[in-house]
Amino acid sequence: MLSDLLLIFAIGVGVALVLHRVRVPSIAGFIVAGILIGPRSLSLITDLHDIEIMAEVGVILLLFGVGLELSLEKVRRLWKPIVLGGALQVGITIGVAAWISTGFALNLKQGIFLGFMVAVSSTVIVLRGLEYRGEINAPHGRFALGILIFQDLCVVPMMLAIPILAESQGDIADSLIALAKAAAVVVGVLIASRIAVPRLLHHVALTRQRDLFVLVVLLICIGTAWVVSLVGVSLALGAFLAGLVVAGSDYRHQAVAELIPFREVLASLFFITIGMLFDPAVLIPDPRPVFTLLGVILIGKFAVVMAVGLILGLPLKVSLITGMSLAQAGEFLFVLLRAAQGKNLVGDPLASQLVAAAILSMLITPLLMYLSPHVAAGVSRVNILQRLLGVRTARALNDSAQMTDHVIIAGHGIAGEALVDALRAQGIPYSIVDLNAETIRLLSMQGEPAYFGDVTSAEVLERLGIHRARELVVTISDSEAAVRATSTARKLAPDLPLLARVRYVGEVEPMLEVGATTVVASEYESAVEIVSLVLARHGIENREINTHIERMHANCRAKES
Repeated sequence: MLSDLLLIFAIGVGVALVLHRVRVPSIAGFIVAGILIGPRSLSLITDLHDIEIMAEVGVILLLFGVGLELSLEKVRRLWKPIVLGGALQVGITIGVAAWISTGFALNLKQGIFLGFMVAVSSTVIVLRGLEYRGEINAPHGRFALGILIFQDLCVVPMMLAIPILAESQGDIADSLIALAKAAAVVVGVLIASRIAVPRLLHHVALTRQRDLFVLVVLLICIGTAWVVSLVGVSLALGAFLAGLVVAGSDYRHQAVAELIPFREVLASLFFITIGMLFDPAVLIPDPRPVFTLLGVILIGKFAVVMAVGLILGLPLKVSLITGMSLAQAGEFLFVLLRAAQGKNLVGDPLASQLVAAAILSMLITPLLMYLSPHVAAGVSRVNILQRLLGVRTARALNDSAQMTDHVIIAGHGIAGEALVDALRAQGIPYSIVDLNAETIRLLSMQGEPAYFGDVTSAEVLERLGIHRARELVVTISDSEAAVRATSTARKLAPDLPLLARVRYVGEVEPMLEVGATTVVASEYESAVEIVSLVLARHGIENREINTHIERMHANCRAKES
């Protein structure tokens, strides 16, 4: 086992570093490393039993981490994409998969199980991609996160439904009884844990022994998984429930911080073992079935997610980017497939072909996420789809209706709304452009000059009268879109004052390079506010506070130059 681990990590690090030079995410590198060293390729590791054990440990820690990341506050903020978007996406995907499966000599139960496996996307790959690009808080990032949370929660009933789908019609009653027992044990464990875990963690935290705290958190993870597995529920699902239990305590953030090294290492190990499952021999006799499955998964899930976004009234651009991000099969496919072994739900060669297609879809995902903003850049030209959203578009403006000497506000978040209130109070004309159809609809009902449009489009900016405007203010949360909008606006109006808001100081320089006149970094402004409040609370005079703030401004300008 030790020699296998040494070989796995050595080749995994090497391949990931090489691919990182061509901007391929590390997850794809780990999967490629697994393909290379697997028993079906170079055969550097041939002990499948050890591989399955390592994969199971990786899955346990991975799902524990997913459960640990969930919080009631996050669920409350994302209730619409979670409840509505997630339910529609999962339900439609399962239905479509079951319908397609019946045309290929599979029964309804097998079709539903196939729908289970392809309905869930890769939480780890998508979230890491969004974090790497700084798009978690972008509209498509929030939509994707909501659907991913619902998908993760759906794994619970999916796992519990496997025995029912696997049994014959006469044994459904016994399966339902077993399911009820499993549900009762799960509920009992959750209730007991909610009472005992916070007290246990509190007493352990009082000792201020870091190693003891880490050990207790791992004990909760493995112990809960083991107890739940006694009634037939998988260890991975038990670990997920344990994560939810710890996430509900006051020590959630400390647990996350302490377990990040374990989670990252074993999650990486999990993706390497996924690559080991890939069998190149599946492609040799006839690659068409694998690539057909790959195409069905990518195109089908893209279409479903995009349709769900449009149904919820989200912009076409947001729906398209989210659809391309969630088009892959996820790591839970392997968990579900492992749980269904020997139950006649999916047999060979379909199982091997499905695994190959899933792995390929996960490898393609980083490329799809990279291309999605570029594909969506011209989406605002699809006028028919925009009219279906029921909002007033910027292209509907004619020359006589456009204002002059006005401020164009791109984005109506907190900053945009505050600016609108200030301009209205001072009698300064303005127009609002946003890709949130619901926001534009509400503003239009209130009589505001608000228009649906992509501010990165030169045609939209021209319709909004950029050549006659007094200023353009970009407050959108999508950093890449903000850069493209600034660059486009500067080419159209070289002398126009252009103010842009970014989140981090590191994003200031790229905005200045593409033509922004002034850039406000939320990170820096919050630092200024913190310094001012703390110094004032300690009795420092306003004159000295202002002197210190000016020094901060000078340092910031020096760094920018």
